[in-house]
Amino acid sequence: MESTSERIHMKRLAIQICVNLIGRTISQSEFRIKDGKKLIKDELYYRLNVRPNKNMSAARFWQTVIYKLIHDNECLIIKSDNDDLLIADDFYREEYGLVEDTFKSVTIKNFTYQRIFLMCDVIYLEYDNENLAKLLNSLYSDYGQLFGRLLEYQKFKNQIRATVDMENVNPKDKENQEKLQNFINRMYQSVKEKTFSIIPQQKGFKYEEHSKPSGSGQTIDDINKITNGFLDQVAKAVGIPPSLVHGEMADVEKHTRNFMTFCIDSLLKKIKDEFDGKFFSKQEYLSGKRMDIRRITYRNMFDVATAVDKLRSSGVANGHELRDELGMEESDDPIHEKYVITKNYSETVEGGEKE
Repeated sequence: MESTSERIHMKRLAIQICVNLIGRTISQSEFRIKDGKKLIKDELYYRLNVRPNKNMSAARFWQTVIYKLIHDNECLIIKSDNDDLLIADDFYREEYGLVEDTFKSVTIKNFTYQRIFLMCDVIYLEYDNENLAKLLNSLYSDYGQLFGRLLEYQKFKNQIRATVDMENVNPKDKENQEKLQNFINRMYQSVKEKTFSIIPQQKGFKYEEHSKPSGSGQTIDDINKITNGFLDQVAKAVGIPPSLVHGEMADVEKHTRNFMTFCIDSLLKKIKDEFDGKFFSKQEYLSGKRMDIRRITYRNMFDVATAVDKLRSSGVANGHELRDELGMEESDDPIHEKYVITKNYSETVEGGEKE
């Protein structure tokens, strides 16, 4: 018989909800290549933002990367001979202390590479020090059993229980016993499946129900509390405020900011560091060539228009710096290179008041 913790999909559902939320958020980012202040749109830019390989769009690619990174605690991306970026489904990593680690038996769907990949040849991402799947399995062993017990209790509480009394039935008469058993089976099936069931009265045959109306005890709300409790633990483990996965609207801006800061930005930093180290040499990076990831923002430019105006008019930032923070490309207009101080912020005469 299947155990209570194996009959339900609460764990898979919770992981899917949390990982998909992170994956959908990161897949909307723009992965830029910058040389100083100049934005470079080359082959790598196209691969990261449009079509990483022949079978995947960029959005699907990054969702898969995030799922493997969080669920499996690691993700391996290799570059094929025709510059496609491919996500490995399986591989074996051999670790060394003083030289580069190697990756063997790299499998992508139904194809397995015979060659050995060095660490410098691949994009290898690690999520955390400890496998999240192992932590969730340990947590689920308790939540799953409790959840299964509540389900069993609900079924037991609402079960229809009845007895059948029979008179003058010869226990040795197998033919009559079979006919009677078939009649009882059809009767129970009718009671189980139909809203209204009529049972014919027969001599020497009495049917009586003993089910009691459901009283106090665990309800469906208790089952939902267990499910939500496990979902909350999974969300906390990956850095998502639980209120976001439940769709609560109270303080949604505050929780969204925390989600973007402590969950999304942390993952994007891992991706940025790995791509910077693998696609650019030390000299290129120090000269200003690097990856710049523009994540989706929960505010648009109209929400911050007042703050932008204050920063520009007070001379704190010029047009290029503000456009960069807003995720916009630099403009060729030389006016954006200037720092502007409007009359309201201009210096006053020393020791006097501004008229």
